[in-house]
Amino acid sequence: MANLRVVDSADFTFLMNGTGLTWGNLSSHLSKLEDAGYVSVEKTYLGKRPYTLLSLSEDGRAAVDAYTNQMHVLLSSFL
Repeated sequence: MANLRVVDSADFTFLMNGTGLTWGNLSSHLSKLEDAGYVSVEKTYLGKRPYTLLSLSEDGRAAVDAYTNQMHVLLSSFL
């Protein structure tokens, strides 16, 4: 989700390379995030090849922002 937070959208290969996850692991994670309403998935073709474009939903962006804020609060308590 952090990789998707800094872009409007990204394709599956970009996320796979950015996370270091295997195709199967990333697919599994994205399915769960899509079911939770955090990620939007658009499947199409680029030429004759399948092409999957992913983006964070509004709920997904809110969840990442809330997590980031919670981490800042937690870490600032140690300083």
